[in-house]
Amino acid sequence: MKFSLFIFCFISALNYAPAQNRTIEVCAKDCEFSSIQKAVNQAQANDSIFIQKGIYKEHNIFINKKSLHLYGEEGSVIDSEYKGYGFKVEATDFSITDLTIKNIEVSYTSDYAAIYLFRCFDFKLKNITLRNAFFGFLIEKSRNGFVLQNDISGTGDSEASSGNAIHLWDSKEIEVRDNHVYNMRDGIYIEFGSNNIFDNNDSHDNMRYGLHFMFSNDNRYSNNSFRNNSAGVAVMFSKRIVMYNNVFKKNWGTASYGLLLKEINDAEIYNNTFEDNTVGITTDGSTRITYRENDFINNGYAVIFIGGSYQNNFIKNNFLYNNFDLSYSGGLNDNSFDNNFWSDYTGYDLDKDGYGDVPYRPVKLFSYLVNNTPESIILLRSLFIDIINFSEKVTPIFTPENLTDQNPLMRKVQW
Repeated sequence: MKFSLFIFCFISALNYAPAQNRTIEVCAKDCEFSSIQKAVNQAQANDSIFIQKGIYKEHNIFINKKSLHLYGEEGSVIDSEYKGYGFKVEATDFSITDLTIKNIEVSYTSDYAAIYLFRCFDFKLKNITLRNAFFGFLIEKSRNGFVLQNDISGTGDSEASSGNAIHLWDSKEIEVRDNHVYNMRDGIYIEFGSNNIFDNNDSHDNMRYGLHFMFSNDNRYSNNSFRNNSAGVAVMFSKRIVMYNNVFKKNWGTASYGLLLKEINDAEIYNNTFEDNTVGITTDGSTRITYRENDFINNGYAVIFIGGSYQNNFIKNNFLYNNFDLSYSGGLNDNSFDNNFWSDYTGYDLDKDGYGDVPYRPVKLFSYLVNNTPESIILLRSLFIDIINFSEKVTPIFTPENLTDQNPLMRKVQW
């Protein structure tokens, strides 16, 4: 009786023991599977699928199994032949790594992506190369993921025929790091996303924005480079954002900015470089933002204030060789400029305490003339402009009298 009971328990344990993790191989020939979709269909939880070197002409590869891990090697290429998506995924605890995906269908009615994630959790997309992408990664209603070390580019033909490289919608707690994105509509786009991290990404030569986000609170942006994008970077309708150690460079155009802040509240912007942009920062209707230890170098305008911005503080920033350091409309509104370094400052420091003894007025009368009559910019370097700027500095009439840096620094801030 005891022996029979032992045998019964032993057999039951075998029946309920978890299946051993497998690695399923996919190859162009001489393998059990030559189709990625067929390998996915046969896979079980915790299996890995190794896609060997070769070109696989597949599209709309659908994954809805948890704990599945797909990976390739150099030369593993999926050619979607401009037919819909590359991958469509609705799963948890999965990864796709070390693949090249190319030729995603362009559509004016559907957002076809190389990899589309919907309601995905605990995922990783790493070391993936996308070529001729419409959308790159389209991630919706997902959380707890990693998007790492990917290289994404589109055809770059026009804004209408291009999508975004990394697009997050209603997604949370995702880390986007070390990606290279270019020739897309927007490099990185976020809408209704919170508690995400964007670090060390290079977004350049995109047809609209290098970074574009709206209605996305509590996100961090650090160590990124946004350069040579048609409209720069736009940040809108969001709260509690942190941006530091980023570079905003060579974003030129009549409607281009290094950084546009539209109705942003409670943010910290520090240790960033704004160089060679039409406008370094434009702030519109934004409140309680601290700008600290940033460099504004060789911009058309370093900073433009549009009405409705309150309690913004500029502290220990470097304003270096900009055509205009500041353009300002409306009242001072509790905004302050203090302890900044201004390359145009011509005051003195008799007591040698490192602060100028004469307050600095960063708003020039000529900036008002240019705003009202853009053609007057041709007079920028003329003696006449120097005279009217000097007279306005001595007796302010058109510029806000109390908009001054009372303690301008005599030496550049080192950070």
